[in-house]
Amino acid sequence: MATAAERVGAGEAAVPTRADAATSGPDGDRAAVVGSLLVVASALCFATLGPLSRLAYDDGLSPLALVAWRALIGAVALAAFLLVMAGAGRPFVAWRSVPRRQWLVVGLAGTASAFMNLAVFVAFERISIALAMLGFYTYPAIVAVVVVVTGRERLDGGRIVALVLALVGMALVVLGQVSPDGNLRLDLIGVALVLIAACLNVAYLFAVREGYLALPAREAALAVLVISMVWYLLLAIVGGQTAALGLPLHEPAVLPWLFLAGTVGAALAVVLFTAGLRVVGGVRTSILMLLEPVAASVLALVVLGEALTPIQVFGGALVLGAAVLVERRSSVGSGDAMGTVVAPATD
Repeated sequence: MATAAERVGAGEAAVPTRADAATSGPDGDRAAVVGSLLVVASALCFATLGPLSRLAYDDGLSPLALVAWRALIGAVALAAFLLVMAGAGRPFVAWRSVPRRQWLVVGLAGTASAFMNLAVFVAFERISIALAMLGFYTYPAIVAVVVVVTGRERLDGGRIVALVLALVGMALVVLGQVSPDGNLRLDLIGVALVLIAACLNVAYLFAVREGYLALPAREAALAVLVISMVWYLLLAIVGGQTAALGLPLHEPAVLPWLFLAGTVGAALAVVLFTAGLRVVGGVRTSILMLLEPVAASVLALVVLGEALTPIQVFGGALVLGAAVLVERRSSVGSGDAMGTVVAPATD
C-alpha cells in the first residue's frame, strides 16, 4: 500500500481535516516534506515565466497570445501525460462522478487563474518584472490574514517571523532590479493589474486547496488550463486579436519560448503547485512560493544578463532562511491546523 507521501507525489488529491493527528507520525512527516518539495519545485517552474515572457515579447508576441498559447500547450502536454498514465494502469477519474458543486468551483478557479495570468503578463509589458513581482507577491500577506480570520490554519510566532523575513527578502530581491537612478517608473495601470492579480491568486489558492478535492492534482490542473484557454480565445475574439494568436505559426523563433512556458511554466508548475498546496496549506505554501522571485532573478541573470546586486543576494538569503524556518517549525509540531489525508477519487 502506497504511503501518503508517495500518493501525494503521484498527484492524488489531499483532503484537509481539522485533526492535527492526521499529519503526525513518520508517514505524515514524509508527506509534509514531499508537499513542501512540490511547492518549491512549482516556484522554480513559475520563475521561468518572467524571462520567457520578455523573450517572447521581443519576438513580437502579445501578452494575450502568450497566455493563450501557454495554456494550450500546457493542456495538450498534460493531457498526453494523463493518457500515457492511463495506459500504464492509472486511469482518469470519472469526471461525471465529481459533484456539480465542485465543478462550479473548478470553473471559478479556472476563471481566476485565467485573468490572474493575463493581468500579470500585461503588467510585465507595462512595468518592470521586478515591480510586477513586488506587487503580485503581496498575496502571502493576504493569505495569512484570511486563514487567521476564517480559522483555517494557525499563524504562530514562528510563521509570522518567517512570513516577515520572506516578504522583506522578496522586496529586497525585486527592488534590486530597478533602474540605477532608483526610479520605479510607475505605470498605474500596470501596478493595478498586479494587485488585482494578487487578489485573484488568493481566490485561486483557496479554491485549489479546498474546493474540488474529488479531482486529483493532475486532472484539476488540466481542467484549469482548459478553462483558461477558453477564456483567452473568447477575449481574443471579442477584442479582435485573433490575428495576433497566429503569430507563432509564421514566426518560429517564438516557439521555443512558448513550448517552455506551456510545459514547464504551465503544465508542470500547476500540477506541482496543486499537489503541494493540498498537503501543506495556504500559509506555508505562500511563504515557500516567495522563492519564485529569487529564482526569477537568478534566471534573469543567466538568460537576460541582468546582474545580481549585493542587496538582491541578501534578500534571497532572507527568503531562503524563511523557508528553512517555516520547515523547521512545521517539523516540531507547528504544522497547519488542517492535517492531510489522501482522498478517494470520488465523493
